[in-house]
Amino acid sequence: MENQVSEASYQVVVNNEEQYALWPQHLTIPAGWRNAGKNGSKDECLAFVKEVWSDLTPLSLRQG
Repeated sequence: MENQVSEASYQVVVNNEEQYALWPQHLTIPAGWRNAGKNGSKDECLAFVKEVWSDLTPLSLRQG
């Protein structure tokens, strides 16, 4: 069963605060989130998030 989870397809989602998350591709993206343009394995998506999410501070606090 662990192999099934590791081989699942994910998508990277981002919210209006520019916070990123992984979301299973077969599920509907929750309200307030949108696709960030990366789909793939969990490892691929995590690598993408690590590359693009350099400042963990929410956008509203960075702009304030």
